[in-house]
Amino acid sequence: MYALHLVGLIRRPRISLVQVMQELPDQISLDELAAFVAVAEAGSFAKAAEALGRDASVLSRRVSQVEQRLGVRLLSRTTRRVALTEVGATYCRRVQALLEELASASREASDHAASPQGLVRVSLPLTFGRQWVSPLLPGFLARHPLIRLDLRFTDRFVDLVAEGIDVSIRVAAGKPRDSSLTTRKIATYRNLLVASPGYLAEWGNPATPADLAGHACLGFTGYAAWPDWPLTKGGRRQTVRPDCTLVADHSEVLLAAAVEGAGITFTADWLAGPALRDGSLVEVLPGWGGREDGGVYAVMPPGRLVPAKTRLFVDEVASAIKAGWVR
Repeated sequence: MYALHLVGLIRRPRISLVQVMQELPDQISLDELAAFVAVAEAGSFAKAAEALGRDASVLSRRVSQVEQRLGVRLLSRTTRRVALTEVGATYCRRVQALLEELASASREASDHAASPQGLVRVSLPLTFGRQWVSPLLPGFLARHPLIRLDLRFTDRFVDLVAEGIDVSIRVAAGKPRDSSLTTRKIATYRNLLVASPGYLAEWGNPATPADLAGHACLGFTGYAAWPDWPLTKGGRRQTVRPDCTLVADHSEVLLAAAVEGAGITFTADWLAGPALRDGSLVEVLPGWGGREDGGVYAVMPPGRLVPAKTRLFVDEVASAIKAGWVR
């Protein structure tokens, strides 16, 4: 019965290795199949063992296991050599083709890793993505012409698995809580107080956090501790509740207002970095900043192996931050 089952399998056109494994009475390992093909090609167990660097008795045992599971003799054995039976010859041709296809698929996968290619779906916070990721895209695509990007700019929480996202860049006060996800911290940031040189020239520099009460302040309502500004310096902590002349749920609006001299704002150094570099903003109360350093994280679906195309993109973002961050 097993022999008839085998003949039915090997005569069926375009059957895959997975289907063969599923339909055989007992599963046969690839190692056993490779042993059988090696012996069939060499014409003896000794020659096959020498070619593979294995023990001949191990190959003999594996071929016997294949025959026992199939219930059919694949090889005729003599003291000098082995020869394929009729069924064995047909079976060998089909198995050879399947093993060659598997080897080809493995080489293709390795080539894919060596030359990263394909689509990378990325989720990005609106403001951070616009400021730190958008400028690097042309150069990244020019260096990696086989990679395509699908960017989703959103401040909502994204379910990576459900939405098919390869990597989400997240800016957060603490490490993302879902321990099943693959998380890489690519930067640390802190919150600080900033204002324009013109504003400070007109209204003076506050000397202590308490002095902020006498200044025009610009408040970001999306800040986790709002309406407070929790400040720390060298172990000292002080919480300020500013009297704001302007509040908004968009940090870029407040930063632009600060550049124009409207007041003092409490913002992230990654956001204020360009304005601090060109001098349109300066730090107020140097050393006083957020109580906890925040982090920029690359969050990827579960699994230890991150595709090369995704890893390259994350490395690019990390390098851009390292080159342009203001501390």
